[in-house]
Amino acid sequence: MAKDQLQVLNALDVAKTQLYHFTAIVIAGMGFFTDAYDLFCISLVTKLLGRIYYHHEGAPKPGILPPGVSAAVNGVAFCGTLSGQLFFGWLGDKLGRKKVYGMTLMLMVICSIASGLSFGKTPNGVIATLCFFRFWLGFGIGGDYPLSATIMSEYANKKTRGAFIAAVFAMQGFGILTGGIVALVVAGAFKNAYPAPIYSVNGKDSTPPEADFVWRIILMFGAIPALLTYYWRMKMPETARYTALVAKNATKAAADMSKVLNVEIEAEGDKIEKIVEEKGNNFGLFTKQFLRRHGLHLLGTTSTWFLLDIAFYSQNLFQKDIFSKIGWIPHPETMNALDEVFKIAKAQTLIALCSTVPGYWFTVAFIDRMGRFAIQLMGFFFMTVFMFALAIPYNHWTKKENRIGFVIMYSLTFFFANFGPNATTFVVPAEIFPARLRSTCHGISAAAGKAGAIVGAFGFLYAAQSTVPSEVDAGYPTGIGVKNALIVLGCVNLLGMLFTLLVPESKGKSLEEMSKENEGGEENYGTETKGENA
Repeated sequence: MAKDQLQVLNALDVAKTQLYHFTAIVIAGMGFFTDAYDLFCISLVTKLLGRIYYHHEGAPKPGILPPGVSAAVNGVAFCGTLSGQLFFGWLGDKLGRKKVYGMTLMLMVICSIASGLSFGKTPNGVIATLCFFRFWLGFGIGGDYPLSATIMSEYANKKTRGAFIAAVFAMQGFGILTGGIVALVVAGAFKNAYPAPIYSVNGKDSTPPEADFVWRIILMFGAIPALLTYYWRMKMPETARYTALVAKNATKAAADMSKVLNVEIEAEGDKIEKIVEEKGNNFGLFTKQFLRRHGLHLLGTTSTWFLLDIAFYSQNLFQKDIFSKIGWIPHPETMNALDEVFKIAKAQTLIALCSTVPGYWFTVAFIDRMGRFAIQLMGFFFMTVFMFALAIPYNHWTKKENRIGFVIMYSLTFFFANFGPNATTFVVPAEIFPARLRSTCHGISAAAGKAGAIVGAFGFLYAAQSTVPSEVDAGYPTGIGVKNALIVLGCVNLLGMLFTLLVPESKGKSLEEMSKENEGGEENYGTETKGENA
């Protein structure tokens, strides 16, 4: 049991759920809404970019992005995100959560708009400009991960902390869903306003000049929700845990939280000094003490997030290609450019509505009852089962009469990703590390996840190509085929189950209890780590 708990931190731990909790969820959650919209909306327009900028007159099929260009367009934002998670995670611990929070949001707003205004004299010039702005968009998005999670964990009470952090992350589901809906509306409006023949009838006219506005509008829409919440982010006070335990300002921490909680809280400067200066309780990231206390925890959070994102982002970014291969989306030559965007958006919207969004909110409902460990283990298990169930009898699913069954099974992998490790890998790193390193460690964990996303974005693009040379997309080498690619993803999920065993359970415990910040030195630690996954 933690000793010398500060009154202000104890007040936060036992506070009843009230308006400021929901305000914090919305303010932090709208950042994640924007994150998901911006990261995943690109998959809705990559086919359109290929038709517009890489059309070859007389070719039997519409133009597609060359392999290197496609990999860059899909993956460059993840490279930016990884960098942003490490940089802003570290900065959040150095300058404070609030000071950095506004920077990330403005970067997202500016780069969302700039992405849609990408111009150039040549196709490669347009794509290079787009990639430049999407890298910096990703950089801003990266900062939102550690900051939003840390802020929500430090504001929440210990009884419902998991649900609050998961609710912030669950806004991702609405971002993905909104991306599909915006693409449906924009593509539908342009399709009706500018009718065009299908590609096999007239290749050049199948992509009307106005189609160039479609992808730009879809990308720029992501700036709107972020812009709407900027003012409220700036109004949020710094978290009491940062102010008290890192900035060591007990008076300000008590005053800030007194206003938020509407109760009188005593400033306890002497107690803060005692806690902060306690032997073994002021170590840095690159120390033996950190390695002993939290080394395995950091390995657990980084490895599970890395493995999860290989599978999750492969599925999300390339579901349009998988649906095309099984015939759920018609062959591109049988559609015009705007019709193709509309059909891809419809497929992704249905998946988001039926499985992605419900999965997130199942986690919110059950995380403080079942615990993080059980949900993560269960999620990885069912993702493994359904991925193998899709992959092993893959030829069965490609038959026309079985396509609906494939889509249902594929949806279930999304459901258990979100009612599982996609949510818990975000929640746990915000709960188990000391306040002075919390944002940094969450940033490192999230960056490991984005490294997995990069592996998925670049690797699956090539791996899922057919083993038959005549069936490979133009410019690509032969791959291992969709069936074998799905088997690989199933094995990745299985590894995720194993590494979950390194992740501690934080349900119902205070942040200081998990990080041992109120304990003495190393001698207390060894006796209190046994059975933490029990």
